[in-house]
Amino acid sequence: MTRGEFSARKLKKDRQRMRWKDVHYMKRKLNLKRKEPLGHSPQGRGIVIAKRTTEQKQPHSGLIKTVRIQLVKNNIQVTAFVPGNKAIDHINEHDEVVVEGIGGSQGGPIGSQWGIKYRVIKVNGIALSEILKGKKQKPMR
Repeated sequence: MTRGEFSARKLKKDRQRMRWKDVHYMKRKLNLKRKEPLGHSPQGRGIVIAKRTTEQKQPHSGLIKTVRIQLVKNNIQVTAFVPGNKAIDHINEHDEVVVEGIGGSQGGPIGSQWGIKYRVIKVNGIALSEILKGKKQKPMR
């Protein structure tokens, strides 16, 4: 590293080049921040595009029942977990659902549910828990 009287230009250039090795600097400059689909809202409304099953992470085996949803507010597509026994049977394509975060650390997934960060709480305005208990019926659209 030079330290002479006329070395300022080289020092400045080296410093700028080395800053790209810093992960936080690179993410900030390239706008690589993760876009949050729900924004700052606790819940979001969306339309069901498809019903799917997702495999669990390594030590566990089994299929997680999920739905692919397109959010109304910004047209971003997310995958949401459908909690409950046979709950996936009560959800059809083009139903309107309300989703919320699943509650993992830093907004991430829980346990072996890889890549699933949201869960369904309402279907067509009726709580999914009420539908599963048999207290209410889902209105048809």
